[in-house]
Amino acid sequence: MNKKSILIFLPSLHFSGTEFLTTKRFLEENGIKTFIASDSNFLCISETGHKVKADVSLFNIHENNFNGIVFIGGSGARNYWDNLLLHKTAIRFYKSKKIVAAICSASVILAKAGILDGISATCFFEDRIELINKGIDYKNLPVIIEENIITANGPSSANAFAEAVLELLNRQN
Repeated sequence: MNKKSILIFLPSLHFSGTEFLTTKRFLEENGIKTFIASDSNFLCISETGHKVKADVSLFNIHENNFNGIVFIGGSGARNYWDNLLLHKTAIRFYKSKKIVAAICSASVILAKAGILDGISATCFFEDRIELINKGIDYKNLPVIIEENIITANGPSSANAFAEAVLELLNRQN
């Protein structure tokens, strides 16, 4: 893999357009190739109606093809909190020492996958009880980096989130 790449998972409906566009643009402006994954066979639709076509099916994700995975939030991310396929995907990326990043409500996916155990993390403030109930050390901070895991609290921290992803990418060989 000559060029670094990030896989961005989008909920099929009601993802945060701000989180997605900010992260995608920032990474691409800094030379990172981005690919979109979803379980939608058609278009993913943001909370404000922005439409995005996925490049990769959720069922065809292989961690060796990417330097990391980013889970975008928004109210639609809540529909994926208990998605076992997403949990397994996040765990595979984590065990492969790849970047695993989630913003807003998507941080709960990582908590329920078990990869936030024993570390500090953040999420959308209204969802914090989900992390706390899983025994996660919830912190009300914009962005938290722990090893190869990044969590962020929502659209207002999208720039800092994207910068954290790039920072960890630049640390990789």
